[in-house]
Amino acid sequence: MRFAFDPPTQPSVAVNGSDARFPVRRIFCVGRNYADHVREMGNDPKSEPPIFFTKPADAVVENDAAIAYSQNTSNLHFEVELVVAIGKSGAGVAEEKALEFVWGYGVGVDLTRRDRQSEAKKAGQPWDVAKAFDNSAPVSALTPASAWSRTAARIRLSVNDAMKQESDIAEMIWSVPEIIATLSRSWALQPGDLIFTGTPSGVGPLAVGDRVLAEIDGLPALRFTIN
Repeated sequence: MRFAFDPPTQPSVAVNGSDARFPVRRIFCVGRNYADHVREMGNDPKSEPPIFFTKPADAVVENDAAIAYSQNTSNLHFEVELVVAIGKSGAGVAEEKALEFVWGYGVGVDLTRRDRQSEAKKAGQPWDVAKAFDNSAPVSALTPASAWSRTAARIRLSVNDAMKQESDIAEMIWSVPEIIATLSRSWALQPGDLIFTGTPSGVGPLAVGDRVLAEIDGLPALRFTIN
């Protein structure tokens, strides 16, 4: 096949303990999936089904990266999340079969232009400008599901060694199987898809020079700085 110009490089994420790479196809994100964060944002945890939004595949950022402070915002926020990597295609997945579609897990941070998100909410507009921007999805190395698959694990994020977010993935309103089953009723999942599963309370702003450490027990940590 002859292209009009060279196609872009395939976005990918490191694999823990391997030279292999996980090719990223799409990034799905779940909003409002920890009750404390839902209340923090002024909403009722049980008022609605999961909210999904997306980021482009090339929003992924490697561990230990230096990320430029995003343009078009003066209120860039961190949101630590469990990331689920999909390794099998399927649509209309049954909840009891959902974990069969999981290739592995990682730690991610959903960087958010909070000022742009607030404007979009007030205007009833999509969240693309607030969520789907360049370098908005730092992700740790992924660990295969055969080596890590938990329903409870501490999740936390610190900035400059000060703890900002701390919870447990057991506190998610919608579990990983529920998320996969619900998501697959609107999109056919494919190998290479990543799912950011939501963040606990404590989200807050970042500034130039900040050092971020995001962790989930048993998974490789995610580190990056804001430049």
